[in-house]
Amino acid sequence: MEPILQNLYDAIMNGEANSTPGLVNQALNQGLPASQILNEGMIAAMNHVGMLFEEGEFFVPEMLIAARAMQAGLAVLKPHLAEAEVKAAGRIVAGTVKGDLHDIGKNLVCMLLEGAGFEIIDLGTDVAPEKFVQVVQEGRADVVALSALLTTTMPNMKATIEALNNAGVRGNVKVMIGGAPVTQAYADQIGADGYAPDASRAVALAKSLMDA
Repeated sequence: MEPILQNLYDAIMNGEANSTPGLVNQALNQGLPASQILNEGMIAAMNHVGMLFEEGEFFVPEMLIAARAMQAGLAVLKPHLAEAEVKAAGRIVAGTVKGDLHDIGKNLVCMLLEGAGFEIIDLGTDVAPEKFVQVVQEGRADVVALSALLTTTMPNMKATIEALNNAGVRGNVKVMIGGAPVTQAYADQIGADGYAPDASRAVALAKSLMDA
């Protein structure tokens, strides 16, 4: 790996959000392609972070600071990716469902998905089914990612899938769900395409849904 990309990789692993923008600029100034900077310096680092999380070496705080460092670098790189017409891994519309104001888990998932090369439309919290439907109708999403942290708001995941069905656009997207009270059994029950128990596995799930 190019020394500058190794430095960028290490900065993301260590959660050094202050240094990643400068390292991205250095790599660009050295003439490295934006796609190489993204794949070797950033996505590779976030993949490693995800692996360490799976192995119990990293926890949510470490993932969060690594994701923030990655996002700081990505802010600098994005215009260059657009210029080079680097295609996103897929487009995901994400949000915490209606009635639920929790966003830490959803934000972490969005950060990690962005780190994995996905384009994210984050609708925030307390998102009505109609809002998800609108984004899908506009053709701006391949995957709908629904989050809920309360058992009382979980039915709004089902309501969102029903709204997609009623609008005739359910077949256009894959739906993935997650959140503390959510289970695989619930995902099967409401007709979601996938469930992820944590942010790291949400990335693997999104990739597999895109491949499918």
